[in-house]
Amino acid sequence: MNFPESPELPDSPEFPEFPEFPRGFFFGAATASYQIEGAYDEDGRGPSIWDTFCREPGRVADGATGDVACDHYHRYREDITLLRELGVDSYRFSVAWPRIQPTGSGPVNAAGLGFYDRLVDELLAAGISPAATLYHWDLPQALEDRGGWRARETAERFADYTGVVAARLGDRVDRWITLNEPFCTSFVGYAAGAHAPGAREGRGALAAAHHLLVGHGLAVQALRATGAREVGITLNPDRLLPATDSPADLAAVRRVETLHNDVWFEPLFAGCYPEHEAETWGELLPRGDGSYRLGGDLDLIGAPLDFVGVNYYRPITVSAAPHRDPDPATRTAVDVRAEETWREDVRHTTMDWPVVPHTFTDLLVDLAARYPTLPPLLITENGSAEADTVDADGRVRDVERVDYLRGHLDALAAAVRAGVDVRGYYVWSLLDNFEWARGYGQRFGIVRVDYDTQTRTPKDSYRWYRRLIAAHRARTAPGKDSR
Repeated sequence: MNFPESPELPDSPEFPEFPEFPRGFFFGAATASYQIEGAYDEDGRGPSIWDTFCREPGRVADGATGDVACDHYHRYREDITLLRELGVDSYRFSVAWPRIQPTGSGPVNAAGLGFYDRLVDELLAAGISPAATLYHWDLPQALEDRGGWRARETAERFADYTGVVAARLGDRVDRWITLNEPFCTSFVGYAAGAHAPGAREGRGALAAAHHLLVGHGLAVQALRATGAREVGITLNPDRLLPATDSPADLAAVRRVETLHNDVWFEPLFAGCYPEHEAETWGELLPRGDGSYRLGGDLDLIGAPLDFVGVNYYRPITVSAAPHRDPDPATRTAVDVRAEETWREDVRHTTMDWPVVPHTFTDLLVDLAARYPTLPPLLITENGSAEADTVDADGRVRDVERVDYLRGHLDALAAAVRAGVDVRGYYVWSLLDNFEWARGYGQRFGIVRVDYDTQTRTPKDSYRWYRRLIAAHRARTAPGKDSR
């Protein structure tokens, strides 16, 4: 396969020396099934909640869907060639549950499993370690019709599905991630209504959050039963900054910290529910008979892990605000008397996210200090959406993305020097792709995708990342004095 001519990046202030990482640190790239695969109705795949959500008017920008996306289902060999040329150690992909069990339970779809079989074999043949995420938001619609993550049954079916996939791929996949960003599934999908399934609920969203953790715990059991070597979960903790030092804004930060971070980290790594949950949600919390929290859940959720994935993009500024909905009966779980905004004194990406790399260091150092028993960390997503253009010579000079990546990798290296145990980094994303409710208007890839022709064009950020990986290998080669 021939790629467009791609001159090496010049040595200039735009592309300075690379940050240093210790021997054994690895680099990878990440994607997700619904965002790249396409083939939404091929080879027995069932509908997911995102297929349904995309077809509801007004849900997704420009009425976009993941029906074709990057056509990775048919072009995965081309994409693995891109990964091999990039020089990554590992590739993080996700398995589409509706391809494996079209209705979320029952008979297994052999063609769906066969696709991931071929993908894994091709990765290994290219010298790339597969890292499989079992749930990256594409829940089978049939399970949503029975309550989705609000219902404990979905957690149980997730464990069944996990066992099926692990039994087939576990002899070749070393690294398993149960869930990706359960915050987005529960609170963006079931409370804010901005992601599938598009619900705006209070107690239902809190039940979904808990059942995602139960599903994680059950999936860990299923993975351990098949002899899985590395098992973890990917979270997206936020660095939260008070708008002022006023008591009201500091209290608002505590509530938002509960919503964004503590819901996950406390049950997983401290064996308890969040300290400030009553102040945050009050009457929405479990109570009385039929509570969704059952005895033994914390032990199940807190089973030991081999790593924790961290996805990080930007900090959030928090200020106090009144409830948006004064009626507790109709209030959503994201209505926690706080307003979340972005810093305006720094550059923003096209997602309107502020670029403040040192907050990445701060977040990781704080997590390590707060949870002394935290397992090793992997950065499972980090990247930026930028206004990429193709120049007359066919080159994508995405200087802003290179600057973003350099700044955040510098910040990551600073966290490692401060003693945080980080073992690897996956850039988000290998390819431009379907960016959920924002459709195709946001480009995160280090490879540009022309959605009309499906042509892949490596950007300058791809070449910068390739040089960083090569420099790391040269610096840490046997016989070198590497830290």
